[in-house]
Amino acid sequence: MMERPTEAEVAPYFFTYINQVSSDPVGTTERQLDEALALLGSITEESSLHRYAPDKWSIRQLLNHVTDTERAFTFRMLWFARGFETPLPGYDQDIAAGGAEADSVSWAAHVEEFRNVRLSTISLFRNMPDAGWTRGGIASEKFVSVRALTWIIPGHVAHHLAILRQRYLAA
Repeated sequence: MMERPTEAEVAPYFFTYINQVSSDPVGTTERQLDEALALLGSITEESSLHRYAPDKWSIRQLLNHVTDTERAFTFRMLWFARGFETPLPGYDQDIAAGGAEADSVSWAAHVEEFRNVRLSTISLFRNMPDAGWTRGGIASEKFVSVRALTWIIPGHVAHHLAILRQRYLAA
C-alpha cells in the first residue's frame, strides 16, 4: 500500500484532491473508471450541454477539463519518474478549456476520450518501476512527488464527479 504524501511532497492546495482518496490510490484509479463510466453513461447528448449556472462550464466542458487535467498530471508523473530534472510550466485550466471547444465535441466522444486517457493512466501506474515512485520535481514553480501525483489523479476525478452529481445532476 502506498502511503499518503506529506506536505513536503506537494503544494497545500493539492490536498483538496488527495483528501478525496481514502487509501490505495492505484486501486482507486482502477475502480473509479467503472464508476465514472456508469455515471457518464447516464447523461444524454442533449443534457451534456447543461450548465448549472450561466457562468459555469457545461457538463461537456467539465469532463473535458477532467480528461485534460489527467493528461497534464500523468505527463508530470512520467517526466519526473523517468528522471528528467527540467522544471515543467504551470497548467492554466481556463486556457485549456477555452482552446478545447468542448461543446462542439459529442458527449459520446468525450466519454470515450476519458476512458482511453484513464486506461493509459492505469497502464502508467501498473508499469512504474520502483525507483520512479520515489522521484519528483518542479511543476508550476512548486515541488511535486510522483507519489503525490498518484493520489492527486483519482482525487481530482472524485472531486469533479461529486460536483457533477451535486450541482449538475441533482436538479
